[in-house]
Amino acid sequence: MMTGATSAPKLTPISAKASVSTMTQSSTHITVLLNEAVDALNINPSGTYIDGTFGRGGHSKKILSKLGETGRLFAMDRDLAAMEAGEAIKDARFKIEHRHFSEINQLAINNSLKRVDGILLDLGISSPQIDEGERGFSFRFDGPLDMRMDQTRGKTVAELLATISEKQLGEVIKHYGEERFAKQVARAIIKERTDGRAITSTGQLAKVVASAIPKVEPGQNPATRTFQALRIYVNQELEELSLILPKCLDSLVVGGRLVVISFHSLEDRIVKRFISGEENRDDLPSNFPIKAKDLPQARLKMVGKAIKPSADEIKLNVRARSAVMRVAERTAIA
Repeated sequence: MMTGATSAPKLTPISAKASVSTMTQSSTHITVLLNEAVDALNINPSGTYIDGTFGRGGHSKKILSKLGETGRLFAMDRDLAAMEAGEAIKDARFKIEHRHFSEINQLAINNSLKRVDGILLDLGISSPQIDEGERGFSFRFDGPLDMRMDQTRGKTVAELLATISEKQLGEVIKHYGEERFAKQVARAIIKERTDGRAITSTGQLAKVVASAIPKVEPGQNPATRTFQALRIYVNQELEELSLILPKCLDSLVVGGRLVVISFHSLEDRIVKRFISGEENRDDLPSNFPIKAKDLPQARLKMVGKAIKPSADEIKLNVRARSAVMRVAERTAIA
């Protein structure tokens, strides 16, 4: 869901009562791999589709443009600002629900959906989330340390850092941020807390992290990996992804497409392994006592190779540079 950059003035923390409308107007959204993703869905004009991560609706609007009068599109998002953008679409073929994408089964129940022709997942965070300092995702603005994608539930990062142990924090930063100085960063954060300085703003956290990292890759802010780790952890992003993939499989018709755009190696690894595991269910050694023909058929097949944004797209939108899109097709109903 990473989107195009937009220049923004330096922000200071805003009131927690700031309206969603104010937040949705603060940055421009450029959808990554827009045409490639929608083309990969192989749209049937009369088909039914799910956009599991609406964002600001770039993919959804493109899908709707390819659907006929009887086609339908259902979308989900856990972000309130994204919901407001979705609810502004006045189209009888379209409906959006406020829910985490792992709740796709509930979406299906609510709308009497049995199986659909395609599901799109555009992972990560969007430019509006990054560029709105009050959301607490970015170290570029000194805002409240929140980072929740769903503003209606869960702990903020500030609340997490007020109680988490040094050992667990180090593990979070190492696993989700792949930060080699995770122990040093965790130690510095906990020291700040034990010295009586609760970490409640993005600027404060960024400074503490920077003080703990002796060496930084050229062009990278020292807080980048720690911010990524905390965001992934509080939003349970990898857990959500692991939960929805098998549910997508169960929701697709034979020939239906699953399209997933990821933005870092942890996500892409989960997607790649899931598709590979479903595609190679009969990959057995020659001396295995059960023959491949007696096992359940493969339920997915990879469609083409992983797709990345073109040089032209990255030039227009630098945040697209880490995107990887994988496509799979449903092959059999167990």
